[in-house]
Amino acid sequence: MTPREILIALLAAGGVFFAFVAAVGILRLPDLYTRSHSASKSDTLAAGLALGAVALTFGSDLSTVKAVLLLLFMFITNPTAAHAIARAAAEEGIEPWTRDEEVDE
Repeated sequence: MTPREILIALLAAGGVFFAFVAAVGILRLPDLYTRSHSASKSDTLAAGLALGAVALTFGSDLSTVKAVLLLLFMFITNPTAAHAIARAAAEEGIEPWTRDEEVDE
């Protein structure tokens, strides 16, 4: 196995790990705001690592340029979408989860 293949495997494994963390966060966290946080941070990192692995796999090719452009698009749109969702929820009056709510129930 060449060092390049090892790096590709590490990037892909990191992408899978952070995608799993995002999925667990969406399933386990209590409200929209925390789920949005989990999905935007971990999912963006997972996509970045996976697309980095794709770019390294293709080498110097037009597909690498497309993967890098897609990576930039993901880094711009994922946090922006999460912010827009959280802001829309705040404007609709959805309250963030607090520990006090858990004690009251």
